[in-house]
Amino acid sequence: MVSGWVAIQRNRSSGAGHSGLGLRTLIRELQDRGMTPRLFSRREDLDDAVRSADRFARYGELRAIVAAGGDGTLIDVINRHPHVPICPFPLGTENLVARWLRIPRCGTTVARIIAKGQRQKFDRAKLNEQYFLIMASVGLDASIVHAVHARRQGGHVRHLSYVLPVLKALVNNRPPTLRIYVDDASIPVEGEWAVIANLPAYALQLPIVPTACGTDGWLDLRMFRIRNRLDWFRHLLAILSGDHERSPEVVRLRGRRFRIESESPVAVQADGDPYGMTPGLLEIEPLSVELLVPSPEHGT
Repeated sequence: MVSGWVAIQRNRSSGAGHSGLGLRTLIRELQDRGMTPRLFSRREDLDDAVRSADRFARYGELRAIVAAGGDGTLIDVINRHPHVPICPFPLGTENLVARWLRIPRCGTTVARIIAKGQRQKFDRAKLNEQYFLIMASVGLDASIVHAVHARRQGGHVRHLSYVLPVLKALVNNRPPTLRIYVDDASIPVEGEWAVIANLPAYALQLPIVPTACGTDGWLDLRMFRIRNRLDWFRHLLAILSGDHERSPEVVRLRGRRFRIESESPVAVQADGDPYGMTPGLLEIEPLSVELLVPSPEHGT
C-alpha cells in the first residue's frame, strides 16, 4: 500500500463519452491502493490545491497530477506545474505522448503506474514563452489546427473535425516562405512547411521526425519546400515511406534554438493547439519536466 494524494485535472471536452467510466475506475483503483484522489474540472481549483501545502496535508504528499484528457490537457498541466510529477491519462483524440509512452486508456493501468512511481525526466521546449512537449509546426498543418479550434466551440475534437479544414487549406493555401535561423547561424534555412520536434510523434502516427528524442537536449527540424498543391501529396507519400529522410527537398537539422521569420504572418501550432503566428522563437530546456511512466520490467 502507498499513501499520499493525487490531483486529477479533468478536461470535460475530452473522451467522447469514455472519460466518465475511465475516471471512476481510476479513482477507485487509487483508493484501493491507499491513495486519496481529488478530481478537478476547474484549472484554478487544482492550482490552488497544489499550491496550498496545508490544504491537503492530512493526506500526505502530493504523489502526482493526472492529466486526464488529450495532449493539450497534458501540456497545459506541464505549463502550470512543471515541478510536480505528471501522469498522462489518455482521453483525447490523438494522445500522442501517452501512445509514445505506451500508457493505455485504462484507469487501472494508470493507477498502477502512479502507485509504482517510476519517474523519468524529459526535455521540454519553449515557444514564445509557452511550453510544448511533442512538436511545433509552421505552415499548412498549423493553419488547419487554427481552423479546427476556431470551430470547436467547446466540444470534443474528433478526426472528422479536420476533414473540412484540410480540404479548405489545400484549396486556398498559398504558403509564404519561412526563414529559420538555427542556433547562432547567420544564414537561414528556407521552406514553406516546418516541423520542429522534441518527440518522434505526430498526428495519425506519421513518422515526420523519426530521429527526435525527448531526452537528448536537442530539437530536430524538418523543413519542406512547397511550390504547389502537388508537393503536399508528394511529401506526404515520402513521409509514409520514410523517403523524405533522404530527399534533397527536405532540410534536416538539429539545434537548441530556432528563430522563425516570414514575410507575412504564418500559423504556428504546438502539440495540436494554436500557438499564434510567426515570428517565433523556440528553445529547448533539457530534462525540465518529470513524467510518471510504465515500469520497464513489467510494462506498467
